Amino acid sequence: MKPDEPTWTPSAGDSEQPPAELRRIFRLFRPYRGRLAVVGLLVGASSLVSVASPFLLREILDTAIPQGRTGLLTLLALGMILTAVMTSVFGVLQTLISTTVGQRVMHDLRTAVYTQLQRMPLAFFTRTRTGEVQSRIANDIGGMQATVTSTATSLVSNLTAVIATVVAMLALDWRLTVVSLLLLPVFVWISRRVGRERKKITTQRQKQMAAMAATVTESLSVSGILLGRTMGRSDSLTRGFAEESERLVDLEVRSNMAGRWRMSTIGIVMAAMPAVIYWAAGLTLQSGATAVSIGTLVAFVSLQQGLFRPAVSLLSTGVQMQTSLALFQRIFEYLDLDVDITEPEEPVRLERIRGEIAFEDVTFGYDRKGGLTLSGIDVSVPAGHTLAVVGATGSGKSTLSYLVPRLYDVTGGRVTLDGVDVRDLDFDTLARAVGVVSQETYLFHASVADNLRFAKPDATDEEIEAAARTAQIHDHIASLPDGYDTLVGERGYRFSGGEKQRLAIARTILRDPPVLILDEATSALDTRTEHAVQQAIDALSKGRTTLTIAHRLSTVRDADEIVVLDGGRVVERGSHEELLEQGGRYAALVRRDGLPAAVPAS
Repeated sequence: MKPDEPTWTPSAGDSEQPPAELRRIFRLFRPYRGRLAVVGLLVGASSLVSVASPFLLREILDTAIPQGRTGLLTLLALGMILTAVMTSVFGVLQTLISTTVGQRVMHDLRTAVYTQLQRMPLAFFTRTRTGEVQSRIANDIGGMQATVTSTATSLVSNLTAVIATVVAMLALDWRLTVVSLLLLPVFVWISRRVGRERKKITTQRQKQMAAMAATVTESLSVSGILLGRTMGRSDSLTRGFAEESERLVDLEVRSNMAGRWRMSTIGIVMAAMPAVIYWAAGLTLQSGATAVSIGTLVAFVSLQQGLFRPAVSLLSTGVQMQTSLALFQRIFEYLDLDVDITEPEEPVRLERIRGEIAFEDVTFGYDRKGGLTLSGIDVSVPAGHTLAVVGATGSGKSTLSYLVPRLYDVTGGRVTLDGVDVRDLDFDTLARAVGVVSQETYLFHASVADNLRFAKPDATDEEIEAAARTAQIHDHIASLPDGYDTLVGERGYRFSGGEKQRLAIARTILRDPPVLILDEATSALDTRTEHAVQQAIDALSKGRTTLTIAHRLSTVRDADEIVVLDGGRVVERGSHEELLEQGGRYAALVRRDGLPAAVPAS
């Protein structure tokens, strides 16, 4: 992070979260409405079939057995068996389709979040912990799995079952039905309260999971392990992780136990309802009212028991949906992040790129409300020429280079490529035009060949080898037991700094961009390694427009033009000899580095 960048944390850390719109959640399922319609038909068919069984049972008890009608008894028994078979088949098909739809919705969410993050400016990632980002994709979306794969279907299924069962109960005896449903409003009120309570706890739990994921990502990376051990902080890191985990344990217990006694009370009452029905039927008989037949009573209790499962499940589903809203809110927060750097509606595409770069009255600040990092920069680099940018730490050198590939956008003025504002170009043109070799080389945990092919996926083995030779790294790769199939290790830790730099150069050679940005590519290397890497850089720079951000002046004295930045402004410019003659800032930097004043004859 630059010194003048404001600190910022993602909205996941905010105490207040915007309400999730249910319509927005429903829109996630819109592409699959055809499949959901099939699920609805299966749910309806299953509910209708399942409520037929008690009526068949009533006929068995009231007609077939008392009258000794064996044929009718056989048909009714077969009907009950067929009902069970059809219900099971419908259930399996319903589960298959709903689970497929749910997994597709989760895939869409994961892809949408990842796509959104790929579009975010560099500033977002300099201010957000990697573990926090990973937690949103893994934990938050993963936590919604039950909701999107089964909750929606369960809601429809249970609601349909409850309605069909209540209708069937009314058809059997309306008086017993009224007794059965008296406490239903109280149950609904209890479940809503439990749902709100669990939603609050879930929000806290997901934040804690994100914090723990960030701790793991940072402390268990290769860099984190090296730092912890060399600083003697391994025990401290372990204690810190244990404390994070302990807080998560507390939140998990609270989440699972929130409203558990109240929901259990509902279960007890529902389970006791058959006894209440028998009692009510007995009172009805004693009062002289129309008697309820044994078959009707048994069928009614059977329906009531059938009502118990979907009703409790429906109440639990309501709780689960309220809990899941917290997860949806966290995902929507990322999907709603402003993307500052976007492609214009009608972008310019350059088929042939010469590589002329110009900074026209450029100003830039990381925080638009704060001070400027760059101010009044007017510099042009003709195609095929080399511009070196030098200056003290914090003078804005690297920031200037970030503006060419649009890692950041200018605050004022413009940066042009072949006379076209880079903000008007399509992203593909910029990607083809500009290659960056920085001090911090990033390599994936993959083979050497795969890391090089990241620049050109269709590159042949011959092209990869040629790029490695140009970067002077082929001989080293060939000496490895697995050659180009050697795994580089996390962040390339199996290779030295100079080797990683030459791999990065080979990757850029394979990309073959007309514009090259070298951001202090050798500043962290020893003199011997720097010489080898510099030879590779010289080979890479031939015929390209090159912008070199220099820490060591020995790497830039042959540049066509050198500009000196101080406080974000150009204070000197010219060739190496011209700047030495001026005796200003550049000459002082040369003396500081102990370089000879004259360029040795070639």
